[in-house]
Amino acid sequence: MSRLARLGLFILGTLSILAIGIFIIGDKQFLFSSTYRLNATFDTVAGLPDGAEVRIGGVRKGTVDHIQMPRSPNEKVLIAMDLDRSTRQIIRRDSVASIETEGLLGNKFVSVSFGSKDGQPIQDGDSIPSATPFDFSDLMKKTNEILDRTQSSMQNVEEATADIKAITSAVRGGEGTVGALIKDKTLYRRLNDTTVDMRETAAEAKSGVTSFQENMEALKHNWFLRGYFKNRGYMDPKELTKYEIPALPQRPELKRFTYAAKDLFDTPEAAKLKNEKSLNKVGKFLEQNSFGLAVVISTAMKANSEEDRVLNQARALVVRQYLVEKFKLNNAQLKTKSVEEGGQNPAQTTERVDVVVYPAG
Repeated sequence: MSRLARLGLFILGTLSILAIGIFIIGDKQFLFSSTYRLNATFDTVAGLPDGAEVRIGGVRKGTVDHIQMPRSPNEKVLIAMDLDRSTRQIIRRDSVASIETEGLLGNKFVSVSFGSKDGQPIQDGDSIPSATPFDFSDLMKKTNEILDRTQSSMQNVEEATADIKAITSAVRGGEGTVGALIKDKTLYRRLNDTTVDMRETAAEAKSGVTSFQENMEALKHNWFLRGYFKNRGYMDPKELTKYEIPALPQRPELKRFTYAAKDLFDTPEAAKLKNEKSLNKVGKFLEQNSFGLAVVISTAMKANSEEDRVLNQARALVVRQYLVEKFKLNNAQLKTKSVEEGGQNPAQTTERVDVVVYPAG
């Protein structure tokens, strides 16, 4: 085959690939389909890009042609959508456009709902109503606010309930000036009803906190957020002091194992183990020898903040968890202790983890 023929075949193949690519891209962008234009306005587009998908009933039937910023503060962001003409049979003027997310943290797209049977038909260039976009960050902020308010309300309700119970008891006993009110049965019934109502309010608030805790427990096992808890080194803050003892035993040690924190943990600001296999000699010693108590002691410089204190407690807990999970040990014989040494100068203290084994008795 001559060089000219090979060149011709190369050019022909390249043009064919280009044509196929143009056809595929054009088909996805509805460039070769008959379309019509619909508009919708939003207060915020929440990260929606140009060219995003437009879905009707979950099926991709259009694209976002462009997003237009408002010209004045009192206007909204306009989204122009090109839709396949076949959808004009199911979209009406009362259809609603909303910005949604693929999964929890996926790509943004526009979803258009079906119109009602008696809704007015749409025309090219019409505008349809829109729904406020959902944002995961806003959900987390509102959840934190609700939890703070609920806890504050519970405390206030419990204090108020205790006060009212004291007043009610005084009324029943006829003590002091308040005792004179016992003759007023109407006032007594009102106070008693108020106490009952406030108890019910406290019960509802506690139920709300319980539901929130269950939701947070579910988030811990969500595969999107599992990495956050894994990097932190522990799941539940309540476990930080669950196995901590107030003071070390005042008796001779059977064995002591010492590790530098920098050699044991992933980063200076985390409690995630990076060299957990180095703890295997501790686990094997505890398995093969009789002992009364083993204490995992995490030592750090004097804490400047609550975050530093929590980190020190977490490191002791993480080491304990590894030993209990990897070796056949009595859970009740393994405790934790967090210790602070030195002053404001980090050079005065070597951050470390000691596993101190005490004999039985």
